[in-house]
Amino acid sequence: MKDETQFVIITGLSGAGKTQATRCFEDLGFFCIDNLPPSLIPQFAGLCQESGGKIRKVALVIDIRGGDFFNTLFSSLKGLKARGINYQILFLEASVESLVRRFKETRRKHPLSMEGSVLEGIKSEKKRLREVRAKADQIVDTTELTPWDLKRKIASTFLPGEEGEIIITVISFGYKYGIPMDADLVFDVRFLPNPNYVDEFHFLTGMNKPAREFVLNSPITKDFLKRLFDLLEFLIPYNIKEGKGYLTIAIGCTGGRHRSVVVSNELGKYLKKKYKANVQHRDVKKR
Repeated sequence: MKDETQFVIITGLSGAGKTQATRCFEDLGFFCIDNLPPSLIPQFAGLCQESGGKIRKVALVIDIRGGDFFNTLFSSLKGLKARGINYQILFLEASVESLVRRFKETRRKHPLSMEGSVLEGIKSEKKRLREVRAKADQIVDTTELTPWDLKRKIASTFLPGEEGEIIITVISFGYKYGIPMDADLVFDVRFLPNPNYVDEFHFLTGMNKPAREFVLNSPITKDFLKRLFDLLEFLIPYNIKEGKGYLTIAIGCTGGRHRSVVVSNELGKYLKKKYKANVQHRDVKKR
Protein backbone atom coordinates (compact mmCIF):
# COMPACT_ATOMS: atom_id res chain seq x y z
CA MET A 1 0.00 0.00 0.00
CA LYS A 2 1.35 3.42 -0.98
CA ASP A 3 2.14 5.73 1.93
CA GLU A 4 1.27 9.41 1.51
CA THR A 5 4.30 10.66 3.45
CA GLN A 6 6.42 12.92 1.24
CA PHE A 7 10.12 12.16 1.52
CA VAL A 8 12.78 14.35 -0.07
CA ILE A 9 16.46 13.48 0.05
CA ILE A 10 18.60 16.63 -0.18
CA THR A 11 22.12 15.90 -1.36
CA GLY A 12 24.76 17.30 -3.65
CA LEU A 13 28.10 19.08 -3.63
CA SER A 14 29.40 20.73 -0.49
CA GLY A 15 28.90 24.47 -0.73
CA ALA A 16 26.10 24.15 -3.30
CA GLY A 17 23.39 25.37 -0.93
CA LYS A 18 22.07 22.38 1.03
CA THR A 19 21.76 24.47 4.21
CA GLN A 20 19.77 27.14 2.39
CA ALA A 21 17.62 24.46 0.76
CA THR A 22 16.87 22.99 4.19
CA ARG A 23 15.65 26.38 5.40
CA CYS A 24 13.40 26.58 2.36
CA PHE A 25 11.87 23.19 3.12
CA GLU A 26 11.37 24.18 6.76
CA ASP A 27 9.50 27.30 5.63
CA LEU A 28 7.28 25.04 3.51
CA GLY A 29 6.36 22.94 6.54
CA PHE A 30 8.74 20.02 6.10
CA PHE A 31 10.26 18.18 9.06
CA CYS A 32 13.99 18.47 8.32
CA ILE A 33 17.00 16.55 9.59
CA ASP A 34 20.58 17.41 8.63
CA ASN A 35 23.28 14.77 8.15
CA LEU A 36 21.18 11.73 9.03
CA PRO A 37 23.14 8.47 8.57
CA PRO A 38 21.49 6.71 5.59
CA SER A 39 21.24 3.45 7.54
CA LEU A 40 18.72 5.15 9.84
CA ILE A 41 16.35 6.19 7.05
CA PRO A 42 14.06 3.09 7.28
CA GLN A 43 13.78 3.41 11.09
CA PHE A 44 12.99 7.11 10.81
CA ALA A 45 10.39 6.37 8.16
CA GLY A 46 8.79 3.93 10.57
CA LEU A 47 8.55 6.64 13.22
CA CYS A 48 6.88 8.93 10.71
CA GLN A 49 4.31 6.28 9.86
CA GLU A 50 3.61 5.75 13.53
CA SER A 51 3.14 9.46 14.20
CA GLY A 52 -0.54 9.33 13.35
CA GLY A 53 -0.19 11.71 10.44
CA LYS A 54 1.74 14.35 12.41
CA ILE A 55 4.79 13.99 10.16
CA ARG A 56 3.70 13.97 6.51
CA LYS A 57 6.46 15.98 4.83
CA VAL A 58 10.10 15.09 5.43
CA ALA A 59 13.35 16.44 4.02
CA LEU A 60 16.62 14.68 4.91
CA VAL A 61 20.05 16.11 4.17
CA ILE A 62 22.40 13.23 3.36
CA ASP A 63 25.85 13.82 1.92
CA ILE A 64 29.47 12.76 2.06
CA ARG A 65 29.86 14.13 5.59
CA GLY A 66 28.44 10.76 6.61
CA GLY A 67 31.67 9.09 5.49
CA ASP A 68 31.34 5.36 4.90
CA PHE A 69 27.70 5.53 6.00
CA PHE A 70 26.94 7.42 2.79
CA ASN A 71 27.66 4.29 0.79
CA THR A 72 24.56 2.64 2.28
CA LEU A 73 22.21 5.29 0.84
CA PHE A 74 20.71 3.24 -1.97
CA SER A 75 20.13 0.14 0.12
CA SER A 76 18.41 2.32 2.72
CA LEU A 77 16.22 3.92 0.08
CA LYS A 78 15.07 0.46 -0.91
CA GLY A 79 13.78 0.22 2.64
CA LEU A 80 11.53 3.21 1.94
CA LYS A 81 10.14 1.51 -1.15
CA ALA A 82 9.46 -1.60 0.91
CA ARG A 83 7.34 0.51 3.27
CA GLY A 84 5.38 1.91 0.34
CA ILE A 85 6.98 5.34 0.68
CA ASN A 86 7.97 7.14 -2.48
CA TYR A 87 10.90 9.54 -2.31
CA GLN A 88 12.53 12.18 -4.45
CA ILE A 89 16.20 13.07 -4.62
CA LEU A 90 17.14 16.73 -4.92
CA PHE A 91 20.75 17.14 -6.05
CA LEU A 92 22.36 20.56 -5.66
CA GLU A 93 25.44 21.58 -7.58
CA ALA A 94 27.29 24.69 -8.69
CA SER A 95 30.23 25.59 -10.90
CA VAL A 96 33.68 24.75 -9.56
CA GLU A 97 34.59 28.44 -9.58
CA SER A 98 31.52 29.31 -7.54
CA LEU A 99 32.17 26.52 -5.01
CA VAL A 100 35.80 27.55 -4.54
CA ARG A 101 34.74 31.16 -4.00
CA ARG A 102 32.09 30.16 -1.43
CA PHE A 103 34.57 28.10 0.57
CA LYS A 104 37.08 30.94 0.54
CA GLU A 105 34.42 33.45 1.64
CA THR A 106 33.26 31.31 4.54
CA ARG A 107 36.79 30.03 5.34
CA ARG A 108 35.36 26.54 5.72
CA LYS A 109 37.33 23.42 5.02
CA HIS A 110 36.02 21.10 2.34
CA PRO A 111 35.02 17.76 3.97
CA LEU A 112 37.14 15.80 1.46
CA SER A 113 40.07 18.18 1.49
CA MET A 114 42.54 16.46 3.79
CA GLU A 115 45.49 18.58 2.66
CA GLY A 116 43.57 21.85 2.58
CA SER A 117 43.05 22.02 -1.20
CA VAL A 118 39.43 22.99 -1.81
CA LEU A 119 39.73 22.30 -5.53
CA GLU A 120 40.93 18.73 -4.99
CA GLY A 121 38.16 18.17 -2.47
CA ILE A 122 35.53 19.31 -4.99
CA LYS A 123 36.93 17.05 -7.71
CA SER A 124 36.93 14.06 -5.37
CA GLU A 125 33.39 14.76 -4.20
CA LYS A 126 32.04 15.04 -7.76
CA LYS A 127 33.41 11.58 -8.50
CA ARG A 128 31.88 10.06 -5.37
CA LEU A 129 28.49 11.62 -6.06
CA ARG A 130 28.34 10.68 -9.73
CA GLU A 131 25.96 7.76 -9.16
CA VAL A 132 23.69 9.73 -6.84
CA ARG A 133 23.49 12.57 -9.35
CA ALA A 134 22.54 10.13 -12.10
CA LYS A 135 19.58 8.89 -10.03
CA ALA A 136 18.40 12.31 -8.84
CA ASP A 137 14.86 13.40 -9.64
CA GLN A 138 15.79 17.06 -9.62
CA ILE A 139 19.20 18.62 -10.30
CA VAL A 140 19.49 22.30 -9.42
CA ASP A 141 22.50 24.42 -10.31
CA THR A 142 22.74 27.18 -7.69
CA THR A 143 25.61 29.07 -9.33
CA GLU A 144 23.42 32.03 -10.31
CA LEU A 145 20.51 31.50 -7.90
CA THR A 146 19.68 33.87 -5.07
CA PRO A 147 18.19 32.34 -1.89
CA TRP A 148 14.75 33.56 -3.06
CA ASP A 149 15.23 31.96 -6.48
CA LEU A 150 16.09 28.67 -4.79
CA LYS A 151 13.04 28.86 -2.54
CA ARG A 152 10.74 29.49 -5.50
CA LYS A 153 12.32 26.59 -7.36
CA ILE A 154 11.84 24.23 -4.41
CA ALA A 155 8.26 25.39 -3.79
CA SER A 156 7.21 24.99 -7.42
CA THR A 157 8.85 21.56 -7.65
CA PHE A 158 7.92 19.89 -4.38
CA LEU A 159 4.77 21.75 -3.33
CA PRO A 160 3.30 23.14 -6.55
CA GLY A 161 -0.13 23.54 -4.98
CA GLU A 162 1.28 25.69 -2.18
CA GLU A 163 3.72 27.83 -4.11
CA GLY A 164 3.48 31.42 -3.05
CA GLU A 165 1.74 30.72 0.24
CA ILE A 166 2.39 33.32 2.90
CA ILE A 167 1.43 33.61 6.55
CA ILE A 168 0.50 37.15 7.61
CA THR A 169 0.47 38.40 11.19
CA VAL A 170 -1.30 41.66 11.96
CA ILE A 171 -0.27 43.11 15.32
CA SER A 172 -1.66 46.19 17.06
CA PHE A 173 0.67 48.15 19.33
CA GLY A 174 1.08 51.38 21.25
CA TYR A 175 3.83 53.76 20.16
CA LYS A 176 4.60 54.64 23.77
CA TYR A 177 5.67 51.01 24.26
CA GLY A 178 7.78 50.86 21.10
CA ILE A 179 7.38 49.47 17.58
CA PRO A 180 7.36 45.63 17.36
CA MET A 181 10.87 44.46 16.49
CA ASP A 182 9.70 41.89 13.94
CA ALA A 183 7.46 44.27 11.97
CA ASP A 184 7.88 44.27 8.19
CA LEU A 185 5.30 46.98 7.51
CA VAL A 186 4.25 49.66 10.03
CA PHE A 187 1.19 51.89 9.77
CA ASP A 188 0.49 54.80 12.12
CA VAL A 189 -3.23 55.33 12.84
CA ARG A 190 -2.88 58.08 15.44
CA PHE A 191 -4.65 60.46 13.05
CA LEU A 192 -7.95 58.58 13.45
CA PRO A 193 -10.64 59.70 15.96
CA ASN A 194 -9.55 58.61 19.45
CA PRO A 195 -12.13 56.93 21.75
CA ASN A 196 -9.75 57.45 24.65
CA TYR A 197 -10.85 61.09 24.90
CA VAL A 198 -14.54 60.20 25.09
CA ASP A 199 -15.54 59.56 28.71
CA GLU A 200 -17.89 56.68 27.95
CA PHE A 201 -15.21 54.87 25.89
CA HIS A 202 -12.15 55.68 27.97
CA PHE A 203 -12.12 52.42 29.92
CA LEU A 204 -13.16 50.30 26.94
CA THR A 205 -10.86 48.90 24.23
CA GLY A 206 -11.16 48.47 20.50
CA MET A 207 -12.53 44.99 21.21
CA ASN A 208 -15.72 46.52 22.64
CA LYS A 209 -18.54 47.34 20.22
CA PRO A 210 -19.18 50.99 21.25
CA ALA A 211 -15.53 51.98 20.91
CA ARG A 212 -15.16 49.96 17.72
CA GLU A 213 -18.15 51.63 16.08
CA PHE A 214 -16.90 55.05 17.17
CA VAL A 215 -13.71 54.48 15.17
CA LEU A 216 -15.29 52.71 12.20
CA ASN A 217 -18.12 55.22 11.71
CA SER A 218 -15.65 57.98 10.98
CA PRO A 219 -15.38 58.85 7.25
CA ILE A 220 -11.63 59.18 7.76
CA THR A 221 -11.40 55.58 8.99
CA LYS A 222 -13.51 54.28 6.11
CA ASP A 223 -11.34 56.08 3.56
CA PHE A 224 -8.14 54.93 5.25
CA LEU A 225 -9.19 51.27 5.37
CA LYS A 226 -10.05 51.28 1.67
CA ARG A 227 -6.67 52.77 0.80
CA LEU A 228 -4.87 50.39 3.18
CA PHE A 229 -6.56 47.35 1.65
CA ASP A 230 -5.69 48.53 -1.86
CA LEU A 231 -2.07 49.14 -0.88
CA LEU A 232 -1.68 45.68 0.64
CA GLU A 233 -3.33 44.05 -2.38
CA PHE A 234 -0.48 45.63 -4.33
CA LEU A 235 2.33 44.88 -1.86
CA ILE A 236 1.63 41.32 -0.68
CA PRO A 237 2.06 39.60 -4.07
CA TYR A 238 5.46 41.24 -4.43
CA ASN A 239 6.46 39.97 -0.98
CA ILE A 240 5.40 36.49 -2.07
CA LYS A 241 7.36 36.87 -5.30
CA GLU A 242 10.46 37.66 -3.26
CA GLY A 243 10.05 34.36 -1.44
CA LYS A 244 8.78 35.62 1.90
CA GLY A 245 6.92 32.95 3.83
CA TYR A 246 5.92 35.30 6.64
CA LEU A 247 4.83 38.93 6.75
CA THR A 248 4.19 40.97 9.90
CA ILE A 249 2.06 44.10 9.59
CA ALA A 250 2.09 46.38 12.63
CA ILE A 251 -0.69 48.90 13.26
CA GLY A 252 0.12 51.52 15.90
CA CYS A 253 -1.74 54.15 17.87
CA THR A 254 -0.70 56.00 21.04
CA GLY A 255 -1.51 53.37 23.66
CA GLY A 256 -2.36 50.34 21.53
CA ARG A 257 -5.82 49.93 23.11
CA HIS A 258 -8.35 51.53 20.75
CA ARG A 259 -7.64 52.66 17.18
CA SER A 260 -4.88 50.19 16.37
CA VAL A 261 -6.97 47.33 17.75
CA VAL A 262 -9.98 48.26 15.63
CA VAL A 263 -7.96 48.68 12.43
CA SER A 264 -6.00 45.46 13.04
CA ASN A 265 -9.20 43.47 13.47
CA GLU A 266 -10.70 44.92 10.29
CA LEU A 267 -7.49 44.26 8.38
CA GLY A 268 -7.34 40.71 9.71
CA LYS A 269 -10.88 39.99 8.55
CA TYR A 270 -10.06 41.35 5.10
CA LEU A 271 -6.81 39.39 4.71
CA LYS A 272 -8.33 36.10 5.88
CA LYS A 273 -10.51 36.06 2.78
CA LYS A 274 -7.42 35.39 0.67
CA TYR A 275 -4.44 34.55 2.89
CA LYS A 276 -3.52 32.71 6.06
CA ALA A 277 -3.69 35.55 8.56
CA ASN A 278 -3.85 36.00 12.31
CA VAL A 279 -4.29 39.05 14.54
CA GLN A 280 -2.48 39.84 17.78
CA HIS A 281 -2.99 42.74 20.18
CA ARG A 282 0.26 43.37 22.01
CA ASP A 283 -0.70 46.28 24.26
CA VAL A 284 -4.48 46.12 24.53
CA LYS A 285 -4.38 45.22 28.25
CA LYS A 286 -1.86 47.87 29.19
CA ARG A 287 -2.92 51.20 30.73
